[in-house]
Amino acid sequence: MSTDFQQARAALGMRLRELRMSRPAGRLTGAEMARRLGWPHSKVSKLETGKQTATPEDLYAWAVASDQPDADPDLQARLRGLESRVRSWRRQLASGHRAVQEAISAEHARTQTLRIWENCLVAGVFQTADYARHVFTRHATLMRSPQDTEDAVRARIQRQEGLYAGDKRYRVIMWEAALHAMVCPPTVLAAQLDRLLSVAGLDTVELGIVPFGAPLRIHPGNGFWIYDQRLVIVEDWHAELWIDDASAVATYERAWDSLQASAVYGADAHHLISRVRRELRADTP
Repeated sequence: MSTDFQQARAALGMRLRELRMSRPAGRLTGAEMARRLGWPHSKVSKLETGKQTATPEDLYAWAVASDQPDADPDLQARLRGLESRVRSWRRQLASGHRAVQEAISAEHARTQTLRIWENCLVAGVFQTADYARHVFTRHATLMRSPQDTEDAVRARIQRQEGLYAGDKRYRVIMWEAALHAMVCPPTVLAAQLDRLLSVAGLDTVELGIVPFGAPLRIHPGNGFWIYDQRLVIVEDWHAELWIDDASAVATYERAWDSLQASAVYGADAHHLISRVRRELRADTP
């Protein structure tokens, strides 16, 4: 979780404490506030100290309990500011993967150059429908979210039209592990590798593979996507981080450059993918 996010959540907690302490009829203790809300005292403490993220319902209830309902719009705006940086999977996937894919598609539509680092999966912009289907199904199972797999697959495949439009550039680096990861049956992975070989020849695509044995300037951390120079999206197990702070974006640009220095391109990348494809065929009954 980012330092900026922690600081913003702590600031929201301080604002909640101010409301409790400035109640027009007299300040409330933490225990009194908890009783008014019907919450454990620990929840009041965690919200005020920035150790827990409030829900919109929590903030409305807090404003009412402190007899200052007019404070709710400000609290909600602060929460939206938090969520623009850290978007929890629990909230994003409440209605399934389709909405998440559509939000990302909107960012793709306004982007000219997309730089991607993937350490364990084939980049979504290159995924076949079958490969994407298995990825979405596994993620939905982990997150215990609605299974709207086919809608999510359609949204992801539709986004790939940008590969052929000619007005965008896709600069993608993947660790070799992404070529081996059995997140799908071997036959599906084989077709996915064939797909990689075909898109690598497009004039809109620059595909680099970091071989297992390549010397690394930095460790291969989480996957991330750099949209022009204005936004970075990073995936973690609990959330997506949407980062638009210029200095933070610059950090990810330096990380991407460092990883790119270890990658092979062109014929070397083609040979590496083909070798993995042949090994997969040999291991498949």
